[in-house]
Amino acid sequence: MDRATQRKISICSVATTLLVLIGGNTIMAQPAGPTNTSSNAAGANPANADGFWEIVFSGGPFGILIMVSIIGLSMAAFYLIVEQLLALRRKEIMPAGLADEVRLLLSQGRLPDADQLCRSRPSPLAFVLLSGLAEVDYGWQAMEKAMEDAVAEQAAKLYRKIEYLSVIGNLAPMCGLLGTVAGMILAFREVAMSQGTAGADDLAQGIYSALVTTVAGLVVAIPSLGAFAVFRNRVDQLIAEAAYLAQHVFSPVRRRSSKIAPRVVGQPPVPPRP
Repeated sequence: MDRATQRKISICSVATTLLVLIGGNTIMAQPAGPTNTSSNAAGANPANADGFWEIVFSGGPFGILIMVSIIGLSMAAFYLIVEQLLALRRKEIMPAGLADEVRLLLSQGRLPDADQLCRSRPSPLAFVLLSGLAEVDYGWQAMEKAMEDAVAEQAAKLYRKIEYLSVIGNLAPMCGLLGTVAGMILAFREVAMSQGTAGADDLAQGIYSALVTTVAGLVVAIPSLGAFAVFRNRVDQLIAEAAYLAQHVFSPVRRRSSKIAPRVVGQPPVPPRP
């Protein structure tokens, strides 16, 4: 079982545990016995006795559908955040010691050993180094171009997953707004059908039930957009460090290629270095 599969299994187990704990706490928080009718008769509002899930799913069938969608988006955002926290670590992008070992092998002219070392430690940095090694027979300019393309490809690959957090951050409040507008329409429809006889309590209950979806959407969107901004800056930092390390690793090859570079026609030959 590879490291990525183990990471996904651990994330799913953590998410399942959190859902079980939340559900258990919600069930334990429910009243064990019937509601005291005398307190209601004294003027207490029955809506205050509603539990967490009763408030969440108080918007009717359409509101429940919207809330299920928002809950699905929240689970996806939670999975992506935990996965990126584990994936965007320096040792995952640039394994410790890989750059120094490959640079030593290149300085000794052991290109096959350097290639094998990079393949044995797969990572974005290893991919960039392998791209440069593949063009070693074509000179330093070809190697540099290959590494630049590899860095851009790895950056796009890392950006691809965190972009989903931006999508979730934009979809969640829109879903919440859709549920709120639909709930408001249904609430005022009841007022219209009752020909204005509906009381303020009935209208207020319909409005607060409709606003629940907006709150849920914002609760999902704010952490998602915040995590997206943090991860985007993290990717920029790690990719810049990987590109710098790749340039440092191939410095022995660059020095050798500069020594044997053909001189420009019309210029005197450069004397050899002592």
